[in-house]
Amino acid sequence: MKFLFNKIYIILLVVILIQTKVFARDNKDLYSKENISNYFIGLVSVKNHDDEQAYKYLKKIKSLKNTHFFYEKEFLRTLVILEKFDKAFAFSDEIWNEKKLILEADLLLGLNSFLNKDYKTAEKYFERLNKISGYDFYFGNFIGNVLTAWSKASQGKEQESFYFLSKVSKPYHQLNKIQKVFLKCYFDSEDVQLLLEKLVGDENYNFSRYNFFLVNYLLSKHKGKEANEVIKNARKENVSNLLIEQTEVLLREDNKRKIKNFFNCKNPKDNIAEFFYVIANLYATEENYRLSNFYLKISDLLNEKFITNKALIAENYYYQGKNKLSKKIYKELKSAGETYSWHASKSIAAILLEEEDKKYSIRSLEKDFNLIPQPNFEHYYEMANFYKDNKYYNEAIKFYTLALEKINLDHFLIPKILYRRGTSYERLDDWKNAQDDLLESLKIKPEQAYVMNYLAYSWIDKGINFDKGLEMLIKANKIKEGDGYIIDSLGWAYYAKKNYVQAEKYLQEAVELLPTDPVINDHYADSLWMLNKHIEARNIWSSILKFDKAEKKLVDIINHKLIFGTENKI
Repeated sequence: MKFLFNKIYIILLVVILIQTKVFARDNKDLYSKENISNYFIGLVSVKNHDDEQAYKYLKKIKSLKNTHFFYEKEFLRTLVILEKFDKAFAFSDEIWNEKKLILEADLLLGLNSFLNKDYKTAEKYFERLNKISGYDFYFGNFIGNVLTAWSKASQGKEQESFYFLSKVSKPYHQLNKIQKVFLKCYFDSEDVQLLLEKLVGDENYNFSRYNFFLVNYLLSKHKGKEANEVIKNARKENVSNLLIEQTEVLLREDNKRKIKNFFNCKNPKDNIAEFFYVIANLYATEENYRLSNFYLKISDLLNEKFITNKALIAENYYYQGKNKLSKKIYKELKSAGETYSWHASKSIAAILLEEEDKKYSIRSLEKDFNLIPQPNFEHYYEMANFYKDNKYYNEAIKFYTLALEKINLDHFLIPKILYRRGTSYERLDDWKNAQDDLLESLKIKPEQAYVMNYLAYSWIDKGINFDKGLEMLIKANKIKEGDGYIIDSLGWAYYAKKNYVQAEKYLQEAVELLPTDPVINDHYADSLWMLNKHIEARNIWSSILKFDKAEKKLVDIINHKLIFGTENKI
């Protein structure tokens, strides 16, 4: 173990020497065992998303400043993520020089100047961001020009601000549209509403979030009726968008003040905060949660009023395994309004599933649900989903029924609620009610491939309606081409009809799509057995026993098949 420990130090020292070319030739203390240890533990902590631990060790080796580029970047990112902005600004100033380009340093110094309304100095740092090489930042000249544009705008230089936006590279023209709209809003141009309407109506890019900003703008112009119409249409197309739903709730409560308080396009800091939120969101989709958090904390520094944005950092923390921090942020998020409060409750309950057990998690969510003054159909529906996902089928059915009682008769979610209630009935072996719900769901919305699949597979599994089930699965397969589960059901339908050649064809395709699914592999092996391909069938059955997802009941059946083979019992 001691040899391994020393070997790690040697490797790390070589890496440092290579990276810095000259590592403290005139100061042996810099590459002491203690410094290398602190550096190593600090970087491991960064890799493990332990920012507090990273800070603890990286701050001990500030002697590395001006000699080690990678250390400087990671220390600055750590300081920002921990919201130690004063220290981040000070360290950026310590390491900055004219010949060295470190994105984080120039960005932070520029922001510090901007916050102090020294826009001319801010420009100096922001324009340098365009010189940062591609491997440091994949946004090219986007960030530098956008921030420079806002520095110009803050000085009242309208023409120059739009000039810098026009310099942004073409790959970022969609994102640049947002900045153009906000810049026009800042200068109170007449076409702001039209541009926002075009933005949210863009069919090539998802700008659904900007329905909120359109509503926010309309309210600032005292166009409440138009704002209500916008959010009504947006809700139809974006049922799961939390910001849009929360905006609808606030409008219904006539709480226009809160909507306007979240964001003000006349405040340059709010506009830049939204810019960094977009960048953070892009990094989150790439699963680079550390960089996402870096830009989120900057966004929050600039506009802490837009509390709904905290939903993203709570989510990031969850994916980083920081459950305690995630729960803390979700609790803060509850003040954003009814929609975000319920979202936070559900998210906390999901975390508690991992930390405690199902009963504890469900009790937590039930407690929060009971605090809702007037639950609507969505509350009942989402509570039912949580019960169903945790196999509390009786409770799920009760809440799906309450959701159906509350919902408008023409609502598009009715078929989905019927489907989920029907599958809950089926899990309780109440086939009559299950079938009634599934058929009713298809009657309202016929082209639902997954509902067809569930109903038809259930028929076949129960040994009824073979012809109708096969016909339904052929149709479902055309609607959802390449879906392994539907293809498996189709193959199983042919198996039930004793057409083993067709069964093998589709079941083999299903296995290729879902190679580690135990049930699909078992179906395929059954078809091979019925075609007298006994060796191939036994090989597949043997491999299923090694799958982690294979349930005990299936394992017992397969052990029997390995000895006696299978029979067509359908």
